[in-house]
Amino acid sequence: MSLDEHRAANLANWNERVAGHTANDGYGIAALVADPDHISDVVAFDRDAFGAVDGRTLLHSQCHIGTDTVSWAKLGAVVTGIDFSPTALAAARSLAERVGVKATFVETELYDAPQHVPEQFDCVYTSVGAINWLPDIAEWGQVMAGFVKPGGQFYIRDTHPMLSTLDDERSDELMTVTLPYFETASPLRWESDQSYAGSATLTNTINYEWNHSIAEVVMALLDAGLVLDELRELTHLDWPYFSFMEAEGERWYLPADRRLQVPLQFSIRAHKPG
Repeated sequence: MSLDEHRAANLANWNERVAGHTANDGYGIAALVADPDHISDVVAFDRDAFGAVDGRTLLHSQCHIGTDTVSWAKLGAVVTGIDFSPTALAAARSLAERVGVKATFVETELYDAPQHVPEQFDCVYTSVGAINWLPDIAEWGQVMAGFVKPGGQFYIRDTHPMLSTLDDERSDELMTVTLPYFETASPLRWESDQSYAGSATLTNTINYEWNHSIAEVVMALLDAGLVLDELRELTHLDWPYFSFMEAEGERWYLPADRRLQVPLQFSIRAHKPG
């Protein structure tokens, strides 16, 4: 199967997920619309990465239905969101209008984004659940770095690639490595009629993912000209990867006696000299 076929399957899958993600309040849409001061839990955690964003331009890569993009706009950023799903972007534009913030949304495949978005930005942001859908992390790094202005900042928080190697379907609560840690030419094929948010049953059930090691992600950014400011490994997730994880507020953790065994997320903060 070609990359175009993988992309087509993922696009159909993500287009179909939108209805469930907007109908169910797992994305906190109601609070975003009702409360002018409310921002998404994702951005609430990430907001300090850039410092004050009021009046600064911000690109949100793989923005999906725009809840995090709109949250940055609420904080004063001049936001642009990009995504490959026209259905998701229609929902994002509707959300921005309902919230009453200005946001630009551009439909583009990530690797083609520089052809559709010619600007550079003060802040370039990638939020949770993004790079596992991309086949080539080195090219991703070139695209991201290209969007950062000289003197600008880049930030990503995403699922840790070590976690992505572990079998999440065992019933004995053992954490065993069953999947590749490094980027592979052939993707992992998954099939499910459910999404992580909402209860809608999907008909486009097949999707494809790629894992990327921490070194591959870091070097993709450094090789593209960014300078590393901070790399962190985190012990929480925004959703339960394993059935035995424990909720604390809006975050999910491994049980206390296992919390330090495996990193669940990572974050990278970098800048472009200038």
